[in-house]
Amino acid sequence: MTRVTLDTPLSGIIGGKSAKPFEKAFGVSTAEELLWHLPRRYSRRGELTPLTGLPVGEQVTVVAQVLDVQVRRMQRRPGQIVEARITDGVGTLTLTFFNQGFRAKELRAGRQGIFAGKVSEYRGAYQLQHPDYEFFDADEEVPGGAQLEEAAAKAWAETPVPIYPATSQLPSWTIARSVEMVLDALAEVPDPLPPELLRSEDVLPLGAALEKAHRPRNDADWRAAQRSLKFREAFDLQLALLHRRRQQSAEPSAPRAAGVLLERFDAALPFTLTGDQLAVGGVISDELALPHPMHRLLQGEVGSGKTLVALRAMLQVAQSGGQSALLAPTEVLASQHFRSVIEALGSDLAAALNPVLITGRMPAPERRRALLSLASGNALIAVGTHALMSEGVTFYDLGLTVIDEQHRFGVDQREALRQKGTQPHVLAMTATPIPRTVALTAFGDLETLTIRELPPGRQGIETFVVPEIEMPRRAARVWERAAEDVVAGRQVYVVCPAISGGTSPSLEEGVGEAADPLPADAPAAGPQAAKRPLANVTDSVAEIRAMPQFSGMRVEALSGDLPGPEKDRIMSEFASGAINVLVATTVIEVGVNVPNASIMIVRDADRFGVSQLHQLRGRVGRGAHSGLCLLMSVAEQGTTARERIEAVAATSDGFVLAEIDLELRREGDILGTLQSGGRSTLKLLRVTHDGDLIAHARDLAGALLDVDPQLLGHPGLAATIEREETHLENLAKS
Repeated sequence: MTRVTLDTPLSGIIGGKSAKPFEKAFGVSTAEELLWHLPRRYSRRGELTPLTGLPVGEQVTVVAQVLDVQVRRMQRRPGQIVEARITDGVGTLTLTFFNQGFRAKELRAGRQGIFAGKVSEYRGAYQLQHPDYEFFDADEEVPGGAQLEEAAAKAWAETPVPIYPATSQLPSWTIARSVEMVLDALAEVPDPLPPELLRSEDVLPLGAALEKAHRPRNDADWRAAQRSLKFREAFDLQLALLHRRRQQSAEPSAPRAAGVLLERFDAALPFTLTGDQLAVGGVISDELALPHPMHRLLQGEVGSGKTLVALRAMLQVAQSGGQSALLAPTEVLASQHFRSVIEALGSDLAAALNPVLITGRMPAPERRRALLSLASGNALIAVGTHALMSEGVTFYDLGLTVIDEQHRFGVDQREALRQKGTQPHVLAMTATPIPRTVALTAFGDLETLTIRELPPGRQGIETFVVPEIEMPRRAARVWERAAEDVVAGRQVYVVCPAISGGTSPSLEEGVGEAADPLPADAPAAGPQAAKRPLANVTDSVAEIRAMPQFSGMRVEALSGDLPGPEKDRIMSEFASGAINVLVATTVIEVGVNVPNASIMIVRDADRFGVSQLHQLRGRVGRGAHSGLCLLMSVAEQGTTARERIEAVAATSDGFVLAEIDLELRREGDILGTLQSGGRSTLKLLRVTHDGDLIAHARDLAGALLDVDPQLLGHPGLAATIEREETHLENLAKS
């Protein structure tokens, strides 16, 4: 076979038919992408995988030994069932095949191998139906077979076996064979890292690291490979982010000096700014006045006044005729921000700045008028959802982009909005405090500002876990307490993880993924939680209306699938006090401000993440009355799901919860919209455990850029960054 490079299309190495499933399942289309599809773990032929605690409904790959096999006839229809039990020496797992009698000859007792399939439960026992498998028979795997000398046989049995992230169409051993073909055909791999860095950090050359990661001879091989590849991942990421920030900061931008607009606004404020607001505002004001763009991440607790700080920055930009765009993750939050901006500005300033709202669902005539105002420069503030990033939106002079709830957006989306102007200033905001390692990794092209101080007069919020199975009387008391607060003139939120029965968590506009995705450990809440259907908005509204204590009270539903005008109407009526109980999805998670709301009830609270729960409870206690947050759950004591919600109840410090949250979930796709859960663009690097490595890699990347800002002496690294920036630009234009 012709020697191939890392850029060679996978179809040219393993064939188009074999390559297509890799593209579909993992987005892998080149040799390099396949070689970075690294094993999730390593087993040995003589080492079995624990079979207890396998996740029902998940695709698994296990190393086990056949215990026994039996063939029996089906009772209700013609045919036979082959049932083989495999074991890890402690637990067992049943393999079930329908009308495949030949399996009984293959699945002989004592044979060891890899078994892959989806875990299901039948009559209280775990099973894999029609799984794939491959055996570790010495006479098949190793030349010489039974004639092997004892030492060679021992080495063969102890050689690590890579277990890859796999699918039902691509089992681990199929991936391994494709990787073998690529490695066998691969030419010498050029290494982009400088030789002095390889030596000082004791990093394996790239080709050797990839070889040892996929074909280790012993544990030391794959450990050295992982360490080296993890360093490369940290260094490449930090180099790209730092290079991006330095390049952007060096570009010219129109300075935006403060003036009479900001003075008029501050003079009309009915309260005094907090020390943190003044300090952070001062930094932002100074940087807006410089002739190069600001790139800042503003983080602060719920209710700390971040939006006010952003609005003051918008007024400073408007002084010179510059425009500002405020991007929010949902239509409800965008509408709330729009109303808040107009209210905070007052009639005179609102008339001067002419704020407009742009969402994907607004009526066409209204949208056209807003777009015309922006394009002509008549509107100096635009508030909207991801619709602001669409191709039809143009600005006359975009000077500042403000991204609210930054964790809902990725670098790509931030860049797409930034490109609407000529080097505009960027202010990203989040009420979800971000641990330093995440800030360095996901937001490395931004410098962080923090508001910890809350405005005076904010009421406290008490949070309690309500275990419905263990304490049914306490669960019933939740609704009694809610009705008592309504009778006393206050209002109540009820939040559910689904819109209606039988549905998954809903999609909210602008998020790109479920607005309230289930945490990775949601199934680990215990059997009661697994069997019980998700609490949903539709059924909850009917249940609450039927309760005698809510007789005569107005209970309404709000979810992201409602038309925009309907959502606005419901939120306006709740804000005015006309609605007593609002039953909603997490569409009210951020930004919604109803000072009269005193109780937040979260149903199936174990189905939400730590940060989400912290955000939700921040919706109450915003007025004259203290807040109460009740986390209802059927998660059993001792489960990870229960531990998560108990952690939220134990502290109101968002910075402490951010660290807990990070430990409980993956980092997300830091260069896309998936900022939490499930997927991650990081292959080996984990910000929960690799903070020191990330910080060290950043120092090294910074030192290299200090000496060679354009990477003229490091063409390999320059090519790496160029590929990444091209990727970002393409996404931004799409």
